[in-house]
Amino acid sequence: MKVISVNPRGYCHGVVTAMTMARNLAKESKDPLYMLGYLVHNEHMTDELADLGIELIDSDDRLEGLDKISDGTVIFTAHGVSPAVREKVKNKGLEAVDTTCSDVQVTHDLIVDLVETGYDIIYVGRRGHPEAEGCLGEAPDRIYLVEKPEDVDRLHIESGKVAVTTQTTLSIWDTADTIRAVRNRFPHVEVYNEICRATQDRQEAVIEAAAEADVVIVVGSERSSNSNRLVDVARTVAGKPAYLVDTVDDLQAEWFKNVDSVAVTSGASTPSRLTREVISVLTDGVCT
Repeated sequence: MKVISVNPRGYCHGVVTAMTMARNLAKESKDPLYMLGYLVHNEHMTDELADLGIELIDSDDRLEGLDKISDGTVIFTAHGVSPAVREKVKNKGLEAVDTTCSDVQVTHDLIVDLVETGYDIIYVGRRGHPEAEGCLGEAPDRIYLVEKPEDVDRLHIESGKVAVTTQTTLSIWDTADTIRAVRNRFPHVEVYNEICRATQDRQEAVIEAAAEADVVIVVGSERSSNSNRLVDVARTVAGKPAYLVDTVDDLQAEWFKNVDSVAVTSGASTPSRLTREVISVLTDGVCT
């Protein structure tokens, strides 16, 4: 069976920066260290940081998560946080280290600028995702979350100034459909598509590779938005069977029956060794 190694894949610059900052902090700090949620959405990376002494505060509500911390240093994750979280950290007298991805920070800054100049904002994102929650927290009374085109019909915005922006890790194609629905409903809308370059490059690469493959394997965590979107685009855009695996142990032999070629990619927070192991197993034909 032919194995196609998709490139680019794996770590994006935001993940590399966040992990480097956290590792360095663990080496240098004598204070208790906490990551407020998963630093990046991969359990293997989180386990590595736990081994270095950084405790995970796993709470869907980061404000509530802060109630579990009384002293030490809090690490803001690569997904960013709301102003309310920053303020609570300050009021509790905690130190903070900010690993927010620079692409996510651009979206936060954009939202602040737009609201200050009188815009209401439609935010295309995943409800409950920490990146979306952080962005919505910049102006909760002026931002409206939509996940799909049907959500746009339920919006009630009377402002003459409307802008749309997005979570950075969404499907290019799904987002385009939702933005099209926004344009139809609000013809005067200003559009700021904030899907990051790393996400776009990886999605475009998997579509290209899928054209030559019978099956697509994405190595990544179920928590990872960008990993799940790679599976989605392989299935819906390329029309190929696609499966998300955390490690080689998740590979199933039935996926590869009568399969001549398989494309392998990975999410932006997936350790490279896990992807290499999957490629090695498939190359050796263990699952066929």
